[in-house]
Amino acid sequence: MQARKAGETACVRDQWHLVLSAYAITTRTVKKRLGLLGLFAFGSGWAVVASTACGGAAPPPVRTPEPPRASQAKVSAGASPEPVRAAQPTAEDARRFVEQVDRDLRRLWVQRDRANWVNQTFITDDTEAIAASGEEATAAYVTEAIAKARAFDGVPGIAPDVARQLLLLKLAQVVPAPSNAAERRELAELQSAMTSLYGKGQYCPPAKSVLGAKRGSNAGPACLKLDDLSRILKTSRSYDELLEAWRGWHATAPVMKDKYARYTELGNKGAKEIGFEDMGALWRSGYDMPPQAFEADVERLWSEVKPLYDDLHCFTRAKLRTKYGEDKVPKRGPIPAHLLGNMWAQQWDGVYDLVEPYPGQGSLDVDKKLRDRKVTPVGMVKLGESFFTSLGFDALPKTFWERSMLSRPKDRDVVCHASAWDVSWNDDLRIKMCIEPTEDELITIHHELGHNYYFHSYYKLPILFQAGANDGFHEGIGDTLALSVTPQYLKGLGLLDQVPTSDKGRINVQMKMALDKVAFLPFGLVIDKWRWDVFSGKTPKSRYNQAWWELRTKFQGIAAPDARSEADFDPGAKFHVPASTPYVRYFLARIYQFQFHRALCRAAGHTGSLDTCSIFGNKQAGAKLQAMLELGQSKPWPEALATLAGETRADASAMLEYFAPLRAYLRDQTKGEQCGW
Repeated sequence: MQARKAGETACVRDQWHLVLSAYAITTRTVKKRLGLLGLFAFGSGWAVVASTACGGAAPPPVRTPEPPRASQAKVSAGASPEPVRAAQPTAEDARRFVEQVDRDLRRLWVQRDRANWVNQTFITDDTEAIAASGEEATAAYVTEAIAKARAFDGVPGIAPDVARQLLLLKLAQVVPAPSNAAERRELAELQSAMTSLYGKGQYCPPAKSVLGAKRGSNAGPACLKLDDLSRILKTSRSYDELLEAWRGWHATAPVMKDKYARYTELGNKGAKEIGFEDMGALWRSGYDMPPQAFEADVERLWSEVKPLYDDLHCFTRAKLRTKYGEDKVPKRGPIPAHLLGNMWAQQWDGVYDLVEPYPGQGSLDVDKKLRDRKVTPVGMVKLGESFFTSLGFDALPKTFWERSMLSRPKDRDVVCHASAWDVSWNDDLRIKMCIEPTEDELITIHHELGHNYYFHSYYKLPILFQAGANDGFHEGIGDTLALSVTPQYLKGLGLLDQVPTSDKGRINVQMKMALDKVAFLPFGLVIDKWRWDVFSGKTPKSRYNQAWWELRTKFQGIAAPDARSEADFDPGAKFHVPASTPYVRYFLARIYQFQFHRALCRAAGHTGSLDTCSIFGNKQAGAKLQAMLELGQSKPWPEALATLAGETRADASAMLEYFAPLRAYLRDQTKGEQCGW
């Protein structure tokens, strides 16, 4: 998520400052301050503050720039009027158009993202309504601008940078809104409502349940938030506790199902109005290739890494069967989703202790060291920042530390799902995250800071270029640097006592990494494969949940831990679904990061195996990375990739090279297993 700086009237700016301060005070005070603001109404792309707040009339609305109009016919006495001819747009008209769009989007996206920041860090009915208004205003403007941009289709002589901005404008709205004002407003409200419902989600265990009895005996809170339930999934080894925690969180999602169906209907209508078959076709069009070619390329990459995933699945299932018994984990079949240490079974590093290949061969317990050292959330982020600065990147700005949300507040509902922001689209870097002192969180911090440093590298570009080369690049940058968080690096930070040096120690390290990187791969496909089918109409509302579990079983080899029905809405229990965040980017990021890592290791002069390379402190590698980040989305992603790696095609061979030692181990250990499901 991002946002930038708008040049607004002093009065409007002051009103927004009041809203931005809302998250730091009580709900009662927030409502009082919002009352002083009067009614926020967003019209034609302008956030209008009621005249009672500022005095005088409301400012004029932002209007999309007009293409050249028809020339006026001249009529002389006694002569027939000449036919009216439309003025032909020129390349210069196109440049002026995108320059005006740039100014307008800066204003609108700042207003939208400021409202979203406040809403996600202080969820109330008022902040939800303000966020919805910001989405509505942006959607209205972008829809109109896309329609007007069609006037420049086929115009000769348009400069390449202008042509690319016109292309990216058509892809700028993840959820395109219908032109009908009432439907546009409804869609914006649905988006804000679903995100808020997710943030408010909690499970209150009955007193006689397994978790209820346990919480009661420990005098713990009556209700459990997602981070509480996720902690249980990661640390408990009680089958019944795991099942209740899994059920508890997934029970928060059914309230979204009707909203999601209507959201799909309205979003598809908006997509059709701007020339796409549905939202899925729009999302698949953002990769500098036709949507069908993109899908084929994704399938190619998956086919290359699937054998490695299958071996990991087979080994992990055998270890879990040893722990929980064959009645719970079958010899051949999918793994129950609640047994893999993660609420969505997307990463399995939470069960490393159950699948560790060689117990005792080098401690990898970074969590204990972080707890023992009492590392604070700020200290955790400082560790991540130090990696980037070691490569020659700037230190984070002072405002980052003043404006970020790094811990869960005790006095209000927030969306804790980690995200990085440039709220003013002008280097206003922030993180929103409820940080725990764990290795997982340290890696997540590197991931989010990767977004922040990408923002920092391209924030001076035209606003339509202020994005990753594609969205998978943006997700992969921080994870690329996290691959350099090797045992040697962690020992240097004092987070490991010793570095595993034996072959057995190396396999342990690779296993822990694979439970994150490799285990995730099919999940990175499933969410968007489900949504693409929903958006296309292949999966109707009456089959939402059935289709979800069919895909999860087919690709992940995962099964629901209990009977599910269409009364459930399990996709909605994953943040990115109610939050409208396309997800195949994360699959791509898992592939790209190893390709990036290999290129950076070469730039750093590393000559050993990929899994032993750390680019920490290497300015040459940092300069190579910086050169790619500075391009933003100004060039097609193959050109950006070539800047870093000298390659123009996504390549899974770097991941396979990295995990080659583990792959050999897994195949040897599973010779007697009935692999597959």
